[in-house]
Amino acid sequence: MKLHEQVHAVAQALTATNLAFGHGTTSAHDEAAWLVLWSLGLPLDTPLDAGYALAEMDLSDAQRERVADLLTQRITLRKPLAYLTGEAWLQGFGFYVDERVIIPRSLIAELLVGGGLDYWLQASTHTVLDLCTGNASLAIIAASVYPEVVVDAADISQDALDVASINVQRHGLKERIRLLQSDGLTNLPGGYDLIVCNPPYVNAHSMAALPPEYQHEPRIALDGNAQGGSDGMDFVRTLLRDAPHHMNPGAVLVLEIGNERPYFEAAFPSLDAVWLETSAGEDQVLLLTREALLP
Repeated sequence: MKLHEQVHAVAQALTATNLAFGHGTTSAHDEAAWLVLWSLGLPLDTPLDAGYALAEMDLSDAQRERVADLLTQRITLRKPLAYLTGEAWLQGFGFYVDERVIIPRSLIAELLVGGGLDYWLQASTHTVLDLCTGNASLAIIAASVYPEVVVDAADISQDALDVASINVQRHGLKERIRLLQSDGLTNLPGGYDLIVCNPPYVNAHSMAALPPEYQHEPRIALDGNAQGGSDGMDFVRTLLRDAPHHMNPGAVLVLEIGNERPYFEAAFPSLDAVWLETSAGEDQVLLLTREALLP
């Protein structure tokens, strides 16, 4: 079997089992390509169309067995491929991941890389906070895109911060990214020019309906109802109340709320939010100035 035929066969197997995607890929074909190429130790950008030299490569029995073993795990465990491989990619940046953190997929990353936030930043922007940092992907991307800033990367979970430490070291950013354990903003010093946050925001109904793949992720990073609510906005309410006291004049807060815009607007009907355009539309990520957050 040739390489491109193997990818096609794996894609068919993934499709037949009705797996859920969204942890680095959005389709069975893309997931199959990742699974096969990673199994064989090939670059993830290897051309797979018939006619390319590597795509026409004949696979040995041992190579096909490696692919089959990983495919079996993906199907039987319903575990995201990123956890099985120990790696995830976001906007061209590679990260180590395991089940202590959610798999990085924040749309804020594309705003950082694509310059979507530049209009709102100032020449004096220097201190950045990545709140709910998880594996530190947004902190690392922000520090890489804006080499003049320093970043606090904060999370309530020490397990998450242990994973974040691995990634900060891998990217050589220990001197510019500080890892802090904090429940929201409670233990943070303040004085931030930019806060980015991909918080737990999933409402109770959606949490109950999550596919098995998402149930492998830390519930604390997804469930926005930890304080007894049902609309997914428990963490966000506290954040918006406390944020102005941790922001410098002219600072902005960039917040991802995924598919929960109706719940956000119902919870904060008078808030003057700016909705930012991303590849998923204009209803996933919002921006709030410090002035908009003041009482």
